[in-house]
Amino acid sequence: MGQALWRLPPRQQQQLQEELADHLTESGGGKQDQGSDGGGSQRRAPQHCYSPDIYHLLKTRRGKEQHGFIDLEMLPPELGITILSYLNATDLCLAGCVWQDLGNDEYLWQGLCKSTWGHCSIYNKRLPAGFSYRRLYLQLDEGSLTFNANPQEGISYFMSKGILVDLPKELAKFIFYTRRLNWKMLRIYLDERRDVLDELVTLHNFSNQFLPNALRDFFRHIHAPEERGEYLETLITKFSHRFCTCNPGLVRDLGLSPDAVYVLCYSLILLSIDLTSPHVKNKMSKREFIRNTRRAAHNVSEDFVGHLYDNIYLIGHVAT
Repeated sequence: MGQALWRLPPRQQQQLQEELADHLTESGGGKQDQGSDGGGSQRRAPQHCYSPDIYHLLKTRRGKEQHGFIDLEMLPPELGITILSYLNATDLCLAGCVWQDLGNDEYLWQGLCKSTWGHCSIYNKRLPAGFSYRRLYLQLDEGSLTFNANPQEGISYFMSKGILVDLPKELAKFIFYTRRLNWKMLRIYLDERRDVLDELVTLHNFSNQFLPNALRDFFRHIHAPEERGEYLETLITKFSHRFCTCNPGLVRDLGLSPDAVYVLCYSLILLSIDLTSPHVKNKMSKREFIRNTRRAAHNVSEDFVGHLYDNIYLIGHVAT
């Protein structure tokens, strides 16, 4: 668990190392330049298996009673939250036993809850006396694990704890801003709750996005089914209407409509499969794609369809 604590972004690693280097200099870094032995050979520093940042952290603790990793209380609160956000609920409880003051810090647990589950109905309620964000974090983690095994039971668990209310808009926001839900179980749940799916689609903002990029963003939150069927047709239909709603100027200038966007989306999916599948030997050319697409979408310009092909060719599948 220790090494996982220090997988920080490069900018924060550099800042932390600079602060520690200054600390080492002030605390007598000149000890490294002590004289050599009688034979004139200079002793080499022992090799360590730690990464450089962890090694310097350990050096700052030499001469103190405590040994091991630096106490997170010595770091800025924002950096402490970033470090702890890499841990699951079990490791966080173990960390809370080591850093007891942090384990009882409600602001820390509140930040961890909202960074992982961005929206919950309970956030907007008046919290009762004695409310604990640490207990809420454990309930959210338990509910997410339950959802990933059985979506209906997971949502029922959240409602029983007062974390969510049974409103399509609230459920859609919870799904949209949560990182812990299994996409396969989420697809099953949305297929059953089309009212939640409708609200989830409206949370997407496709303004000023190129069509293939908007479709990738859509399928990143709402994963496409593995096989073509009624659910895929429903997703593309809802996406087409939402894309046109978010881009009225583009619709007017290019003469697009929800039906035209629907046709273009299917063309992009088929082209993605054609260009990325190792089983397709003869790849579709740009000229073939333009010709086939314009047969179904007459009002779309040749240049626009050509740009669609270039995007898939250069960036890849729209529904990975």
